[in-house]
Amino acid sequence: MLSVSGIRKAFPGVQALAGVDLEVRAGEIHALVGENGAGKSTLTRIIAGVERPDAGEIRLNQEVVQWHGPAQAKAAGIHVIYQEFVLFPHLTVAENIFLGRMPHNRLGFIDHAQAERRSREILSRLGITMDVRRQVRLLSVADQQMVEIAKALVETPKVLILDEPTAVIAGREVDLLFDRLRRLQEAGVAIIYISHRLDEIFALCDRLTVIKDGQWIATRPVAGMTRDTLITLMVGRDLAHLFPAHERPPPAQPEIVLQAQDIHVGSRVRGCSLDLRAGVITGLAGMVGSGRSELAMAIFGGLPMERGAVTVGGHTFRRITPGQAIALGIGFVTEDRKGQGLAMLQTVGANISAANLDSVRRGIMRDGAREWQIAEEDIGSYQIACRGPGTLVSTMSGGNQQKVLIARWARACHRVLILDEPTRGVDVGARAEIYRIMRGLAARGIAILMISSELPEIVGMSDRVYVMREGSITGFLEKDAITEEAVVDLATHDRQAA
Repeated sequence: MLSVSGIRKAFPGVQALAGVDLEVRAGEIHALVGENGAGKSTLTRIIAGVERPDAGEIRLNQEVVQWHGPAQAKAAGIHVIYQEFVLFPHLTVAENIFLGRMPHNRLGFIDHAQAERRSREILSRLGITMDVRRQVRLLSVADQQMVEIAKALVETPKVLILDEPTAVIAGREVDLLFDRLRRLQEAGVAIIYISHRLDEIFALCDRLTVIKDGQWIATRPVAGMTRDTLITLMVGRDLAHLFPAHERPPPAQPEIVLQAQDIHVGSRVRGCSLDLRAGVITGLAGMVGSGRSELAMAIFGGLPMERGAVTVGGHTFRRITPGQAIALGIGFVTEDRKGQGLAMLQTVGANISAANLDSVRRGIMRDGAREWQIAEEDIGSYQIACRGPGTLVSTMSGGNQQKVLIARWARACHRVLILDEPTRGVDVGARAEIYRIMRGLAARGIAILMISSELPEIVGMSDRVYVMREGSITGFLEKDAITEEAVVDLATHDRQAA
């Protein structure tokens, strides 16, 4: 269906692609994998007509094609669903699906009824029943993703490219997405699937292509491939010990540094209690929507508690603010690093010092030299790949952006660090480095609360685990009792912890 060969692309000072090959067959789900910065996004943009290659060839149905823009590629049947949706929130589902292609009646007026009817037909092909007159802003993230896929089906796609489609969904929503992709596969659509979640690749894809540093490394069937082999191909080194051991085992009776008691936040968190201990990594597991992030935000002061209390540093708060939390030595790494975490148009230095401006202040002025020094220290400590403290974080890979955010809070907090989905959208090499950083922070005596939707991460990194379901904590696991089966059981059954 689609093949690219010898694709090269350079930007000022960077050879993004240096001879990449990719072949995707009709009715195949083909994974495109590699670390952040490997060239996946550049290759996708070239296939979609957003960028023009410096060299190489693209063939569609065995015919050589040269795109002069994304509209031409889309007209030929190539559609891309990006990680960040391109939807207009105040327009309806039907208006978004037919945006720029609204049908007209014989008098030349927009035919909303026809657009709504055809939208229902398209969604039904995906096994979805949805109110097509509803504004997109009122939909769940999973339903918004289905609207993005439906947009591609207005004109029968030949090639569908999905970039990190499960970054904002989990659990049952992922299963439904896979089911709908298999329907498209059965209809003969060639699907390119880009994901850092290796378990998804093994569950969904037929073949995979690995690229590294802008070069083709391998194309192989998924059947027979092992996780360790794939990781080695991606990063060029063995990451058998992805989850590092403790630098310093936690004490037998670690000090409780934070207690949350009977926390209530509307209907989202109901009567939750937990404690965090010095030098211990505590996992908070559960399905998306179970209330994990809301509980963490309430502990940090980002959401008001209707009932309950947080005790830290000998002080008990029935209402706590983020400012008070930071002053008490609590840090919070949000799951939305671009929207809520980082100042994307600021430098690495400015971002690292953002939560502790007193450390870079000289009188009433900002001490630029001190900010630069702090950033250089953390760039070295956390192995942040950038040109220096003056690098804009918007130009960096997701994994390095995440390390900047962790560096900020690790410097600002001394008691508790809350990490909400710390490796979301991060490649496997950067994950290993983030896990190493977490172990190092725990060795310093910091209590870590890690929220994660990935069971291997929960099991591999947690010393203790609380599990949530529908706003309540349904169970607690510790040490050898922490298994994927036990976490799933607690996350899917209505059981209140003792």
